[in-house]
Amino acid sequence: MNAFKALRRSWLSHTSLSVVAGLLLSTLLLGGGSSVFARDRQGEDSSNWVGTWTASPSNLSAVGYDDQTLRQIVHTSIGGDHVRVRLSNTFGTKSLTIGAAHIAAQTSGASIDSRTDRPLRFGGSTSTTIPAGAMVVSDAVDLDVRALSNLAVSVYLPGVTGPVTEHSLAVQHNYASTAGNYVDAVNMPVLTTSTSWSLLTAVEVTADEDTRAVVTLGDSITDGYGSTVDANHRWPNILAERLHANHRKVAVLDEGISGNRVLHDGLIPVFGPDALARFDRDVLAQSGVKYIILLEGINDFGHAAPGTPDAVFADDIIAGYKQIIRRARAHKIKVYGATLTPYVGTIFPGYFQQAGEVKRELVNSWIRNSGAFDAVIDFDAVVRDPSNPTKILPAYDVGDHLHPNDAGYRAMANAIDLRLFAEDK
Repeated sequence: MNAFKALRRSWLSHTSLSVVAGLLLSTLLLGGGSSVFARDRQGEDSSNWVGTWTASPSNLSAVGYDDQTLRQIVHTSIGGDHVRVRLSNTFGTKSLTIGAAHIAAQTSGASIDSRTDRPLRFGGSTSTTIPAGAMVVSDAVDLDVRALSNLAVSVYLPGVTGPVTEHSLAVQHNYASTAGNYVDAVNMPVLTTSTSWSLLTAVEVTADEDTRAVVTLGDSITDGYGSTVDANHRWPNILAERLHANHRKVAVLDEGISGNRVLHDGLIPVFGPDALARFDRDVLAQSGVKYIILLEGINDFGHAAPGTPDAVFADDIIAGYKQIIRRARAHKIKVYGATLTPYVGTIFPGYFQQAGEVKRELVNSWIRNSGAFDAVIDFDAVVRDPSNPTKILPAYDVGDHLHPNDAGYRAMANAIDLRLFAEDK
């Protein structure tokens, strides 16, 4: 019995020391503001994360990669001192391995500023696997992200990927390397260049608690079709410039997909899933969203001839708008309705039909007069030709009589009343 008591005393003493040591270690880790763990908890849990850039996944690319690094360029809307990214395998049919990833400020082309280069981790690991249909969010890293600047996100794909999830119309040059891992290379050796974003769907930063975001939900006119490549002259970019210049703490998240429709998936896969289907993914799942600017519906008319299964009427589009408004307001998000811009005389065969023009005018009348939206942005009035209101003003026409040029996109952005984004809105 005495031997047993001595053993018990020894065990309790050892256990107590272990508990004390554990408590001390926990105190050091959790209480010390300079510890990595504490910084991670602050960055992940306590900070106000807001998207600074987004691109909506639209389809699978026509090509895949094999032992290559993708370096993709994005233009921020707001700044912050911590950053993380989202990578998507939305349309993938198998798991996708990410071998490594970095983020840095772009200098030019496929080159980066080495002083800003930061490795990205996923749950503490430098690599991760994204299941088919899923996405991953990286851990937070310290980086001084500046508003209206270009970042380079580099992703190493170590295996044969097959076609990957992409956003097809980037209006931005992006780069794929020769064989190898070049995520930290200042000057990456480039094998191919594209104007699509692959895998990358969002960059988020930490921001002040009162910082919020507006999602621009739309089609090619929101996606920036016809604007100057690498110039960031899409109307959402110009809106971000205006908000920043006027000291408004509002990020702009471009969720336009060229060819997109409200009620039906794209006529071809590259045009993406319809706005109602992608609403949760592209609006509700984004960080910090408080507003939506909705500019979509023209493709519902232009991509469906009367009598076809995809043919829709003005009332159908209006019903789709009402669904978006209802779903947004359930999350306390304001919805600003933008009128559909003119397209008579467009060069795309079969796109314009007189019946479609009648529907466009009916929809625009409802947007302006129904009171259903929290506010109206009259893009139609901005870009139409005063002498021929069913056509786009020649000075704003990229040449296809449907899409604005750089000047037209700037006029659209300049027409948006910034009071819509006041702090009390």
